[in-house]
Amino acid sequence: MIVTLTVNPSLDRTVELPGTLVRGAVQRAAAISEDPGGKGVNVCRALSASGVRAVAVLPGRDDDPVMAGLRTAGVSYANLPIAATLRSNITLTEPDGTTTKINLPGPPLDAGEQEGLITLLVTTCAAGEDGSPASWLVLAGSLPPGASPDLYALVAHAVRQRFGDRAPRIAIDSSGPPLLGALLHNATPDLLKPNAEELAEVTGIGTEDELEADSGLAVSAARTLIARGVGAVLATLGPKGALLVTADGAWHATRPPVEARSTVGAGDSSLAGFLLADVAGAPPRDCLRQAVAHGAAAASLPGTTVPTLAQTDPGAVTVTEIAGTVAVPHTSSTRAASTKEED
Repeated sequence: MIVTLTVNPSLDRTVELPGTLVRGAVQRAAAISEDPGGKGVNVCRALSASGVRAVAVLPGRDDDPVMAGLRTAGVSYANLPIAATLRSNITLTEPDGTTTKINLPGPPLDAGEQEGLITLLVTTCAAGEDGSPASWLVLAGSLPPGASPDLYALVAHAVRQRFGDRAPRIAIDSSGPPLLGALLHNATPDLLKPNAEELAEVTGIGTEDELEADSGLAVSAARTLIARGVGAVLATLGPKGALLVTADGAWHATRPPVEARSTVGAGDSSLAGFLLADVAGAPPRDCLRQAVAHGAAAASLPGTTVPTLAQTDPGAVTVTEIAGTVAVPHTSSTRAASTKEED
């Protein structure tokens, strides 16, 4: 079982335009869709669509539209009721794949609600197959107003304290203060999934454009995170593919361009593809291959639609090993995310 935490979920409304977006003009929509969203929710949706048992943990009332969307999609979830209605995000997509996204801040969470969400998460992680804890815990997305910037680190520490050596491996996909707070407060994720902008942000190496243009520089940046205790770095580089860097090696994956309809959630699907391959026992390079295949499939679908495993084409992905490794100290808090652990 894989558990995801989405502290700032949303109802994602996607409007497909028949032509180029024109500021200040009245335009008619070609299509509109609504899906439960937020990065962790999207990862959970993609995992569930491919038959992997996954549970989304999130705040929100039972009658909130986001919960209704999860029920309609057949996605398992555990929710902490709060008074406010969850936010709605708006995405505008153009025929050439250009995507404009407007994200609202979301309702605030007070200290008691944050503690309740952590308790719910720990309980959910304990409900794995045969009484074993979840195999992976995904901490993903932004934080709402009022949330502590080190919330992901608090979650990681609580889960590892509860389960010890049997704790789920932890993946983090976030940016800004939540990402920096997690790393500065020793969350030591087993898998970190930044894009090029986020990789530059947390390492101070290069810019988004420079890392996308120079895979060697991106690998060097990722290796600084490995040296700091991160188990593995899965870095998406936009049209330049993706990298996987661990203490044992580094790989770069590319594939021919797809006709993009919406890039919203493509990174979330990439993370889901990696986890799908990992829980199936695939080696690191094939986990990366499936990550790129999943991201490309998501970009080719409308709105925030997530692909199934059958809709992906890993055979179209080329994976190249990059020479060189980085030595890291072996501590109790550093566990490789490149191989499947037994429960």
